[in-house]
Amino acid sequence: MTHAAASKPNRLARSLQQLDAVPAFARGWARNLVLRRAVPFTGTAQLDFAVMTPDRVEVAIANQRRVQNHIKGVHAAAMTLLAETATGMVVGMNVRDDCLPLAKELKVSFKKRTQGALRAVATLTDAQRALMQGSDKGEVTVSVQVTDESGAEPIACEFIWAWIPSGPRKTTSDTPGDQPRAAKQARAAIN
Repeated sequence: MTHAAASKPNRLARSLQQLDAVPAFARGWARNLVLRRAVPFTGTAQLDFAVMTPDRVEVAIANQRRVQNHIKGVHAAAMTLLAETATGMVVGMNVRDDCLPLAKELKVSFKKRTQGALRAVATLTDAQRALMQGSDKGEVTVSVQVTDESGAEPIACEFIWAWIPSGPRKTTSDTPGDQPRAAKQARAAIN
């Protein structure tokens, strides 16, 4: 058993595990409801969180009016949202509870016109998962494939995600000249 497989699930993974109590026929609907409320923009686009495991996340988007471009295909921004959401969720399922995941870099190449709905599949290796669970900061390049209804990959994506400690940021200087004006005023009022 690898370190990643032996690690305790984080807050997001534990929250999603609670949905196992929902009857199977309603589980996908409940998962979508919970995640769309947590990240409202995914609800606006009506993303479908099809598979959510610590090593693989699948997210789909229907080719419907709300996400279409001028040629009735899925808009470039919606395609990017789909890939970013899949990669972000797989990272989110693996970072430690004391860490904050942050999108660091993305590259998207639009290769061909889309046909119908799209599905993004993001994966992490056991080594990437172990790295995320074993350190309080770092970065990984997350693999993601986006396919349309024809099985083609209309876009090629590369996402780099970082994670940092989620606690308060430490300042490098405690000198009064580096403090915000309100802090200076508060300190002066006390003295």
